[in-house]
Amino acid sequence: MIELHNLSKRFGDNTIFSGIDLSISQGEIVVIIGPSGTGKSTLLRCINFLEQANTGHMTIDGIHVETPVATKKEILAIRRKTGFVFQNYALFAHMTARRNIAEGLITVKGWQKQAANDKAQQILDDIGLGDKGDSYPAALSGGQQQRVGIGRAMALEAELLLFDEPTSALDPEWVGEVLNLMKMLATRNQTMLVVTHEMQFAREVADRVIFMADGEFVEQGSPEAIFANPQDPRLKKFLRQVGIQ
Repeated sequence: MIELHNLSKRFGDNTIFSGIDLSISQGEIVVIIGPSGTGKSTLLRCINFLEQANTGHMTIDGIHVETPVATKKEILAIRRKTGFVFQNYALFAHMTARRNIAEGLITVKGWQKQAANDKAQQILDDIGLGDKGDSYPAALSGGQQQRVGIGRAMALEAELLLFDEPTSALDPEWVGEVLNLMKMLATRNQTMLVVTHEMQFAREVADRVIFMADGEFVEQGSPEAIFANPQDPRLKKFLRQVGIQ
């Protein structure tokens, strides 16, 4: 359903990652873990064309794109197939929670405003924020803001949801509510690619865990294989640092 082949990204002379190959099946939940600064977030941004990869190609739900030369039309087609959840929420401060969710339906999918608002309210009800539709982001907790961010991605009914460390900016008391929403999505066969430092979430929810270090995929497998039987010395060191080994 989703194929990445030979993706690489450079900023000037600095190679962020190279030679990335990844295949994700419909409904699969893939979690990427690894040290900070190894290119995990940049990889997600390249999949959604928030950054443009220097080499490689990708296919998402039948749409094939040569990433370095992708046209605006192709980029829009890929973005319609993907939803992005940012670590810093990235909500529009001047829009209510309902309008934040509805905006993508209006601008990306061309929905009429009333239909988009009705859909947004349905999603707010679904994610436990039905009474917050008229609230602006400043009036919401961090956890509520991130749940609205996830609701915004849900609204587009994307083939693939990309999560870029969705709990890293949250106070500890708000982390659980966001992870619980992601677990709910997992029960709905939603395909997800998640960059996270939440090892327990990776253990409980992921179908596959990928350890990324030094700009490459070092080791991947089931949560049991990665956490209980790591092979690469870099993975073993990382797990010790996060208190697992």
